[in-house]
Amino acid sequence: MIGFTRVILFWAVAGTIAYFVLRIYGRSLRREALEKSWDANPPPGADAVTRAAFIEKGMADYEGSLRNRLLVIVVVLPFIVIAVLLYLMNYA
Repeated sequence: MIGFTRVILFWAVAGTIAYFVLRIYGRSLRREALEKSWDANPPPGADAVTRAAFIEKGMADYEGSLRNRLLVIVVVLPFIVIAVLLYLMNYA
């Protein structure tokens, strides 16, 4: 039982770290894409405030996107796999 607890703790810590690293990386890629999109075709008469508002709106849209929510799988999937394996090994 202690070994099982260690595995669960390891996966919880590793999964959480992986989730935050992937989230930061994904956000930086999205922000860079928004900045390049603005720089390639800025609207006439736009200033730095308009650019910042465009980027912030794009980042807010990214926060609610499916791609961002799928990162939760990094944390949840290992626990599901371990639970299924334990069930199959003990009751099948």
